[in-house]
Amino acid sequence: MPHELAIARGRAWRQRVPPAWRTPLLQLALACAALALLTRTDWSEMARQWWNSSTCNHVLLIPPILAWLVHLRWPELAKLRPQAWWPGLAWLAAGLSTWALGTAASVNLIAQLGTVMLMQSAVATLLGPRIVAGLLFPLAYMIFLVPFGEEIVPPLQAITAKMAVALTQASGVPASIAGVFIDTPVGRFEVAEACSGVKFLVAMIALGTLVAHLCFRSWKRRAVFMAACAVVPVLANGVRAWGTIYVAQSRGVEFAAGFDHVVYGWFFFALVMTGLLAVSWRYFDRAANDRLVDVEALEASPLLNRLARCRIGGWHALAVVALAVPAALLLADGLAAAGLRP
Repeated sequence: MPHELAIARGRAWRQRVPPAWRTPLLQLALACAALALLTRTDWSEMARQWWNSSTCNHVLLIPPILAWLVHLRWPELAKLRPQAWWPGLAWLAAGLSTWALGTAASVNLIAQLGTVMLMQSAVATLLGPRIVAGLLFPLAYMIFLVPFGEEIVPPLQAITAKMAVALTQASGVPASIAGVFIDTPVGRFEVAEACSGVKFLVAMIALGTLVAHLCFRSWKRRAVFMAACAVVPVLANGVRAWGTIYVAQSRGVEFAAGFDHVVYGWFFFALVMTGLLAVSWRYFDRAANDRLVDVEALEASPLLNRLARCRIGGWHALAVVALAVPAALLLADGLAAAGLRP
């Protein structure tokens, strides 16, 4: 039975994957494996941040979302013929340089950005410009695999503190502010890093980008929706901070601390997110059955036809990728030796 099951699965795979795709997909898998080996430390660090950092927990959903986005496009993409494309090697060089610079300087954000760029470049190099055009959004959405957000915590703390003290004063409670500290009659409150709202803002932008792509066709509506995804979480976090201070005036600081944890962690921002999507629903202008990839347009595009002429043998492209791995290691070591390490 196991042998027969393996044969059946192999036949099913051959039926789902057109012959023209089989060798390019094999080459892509080998290239990704080589690049993943080069950047294994960075992938490990990113995974650790996804799991352990509350700011980055939402990134755990990005890989399945990427797989789903590719799955939605596959019936149309399968009609195209992939081809290795030498301009993709320029993308590869940019990714390797970014990774080497970040590694040498011990700046995780830059090294991890280069790590993601390398996977994007492998798709471009081994599958070609038409496939890149068909996968443009999933490839761009891969940027959200890079853990970010900690860099904007201080300004978000300041904004939240100023909003909270203004609302507190408007509600009739005397309050003064000193940096991220707010003094009230019942005590001093601190807008700590965990209260900056960064994790909700980053998650909202990631979700909003996906919704804007899938639910809107108009770029104007997409821009307005994304602006709302950036502004509403910040405003909501200011209201949440004010609510905590206001509750503390009547119910006590200890009760407010527990109230803040429950409301902030479980209900308040879930309601804000749901409310924003509900308000936006009536403006969605993309039909549910709208094709995400227009094969006919991709095949007829004069620009893509010109770009497609820049061909290279798939195995030759894979050999360049393999040679680039030790070159990137030497570049990182050379930059580190030149004094880029802090």
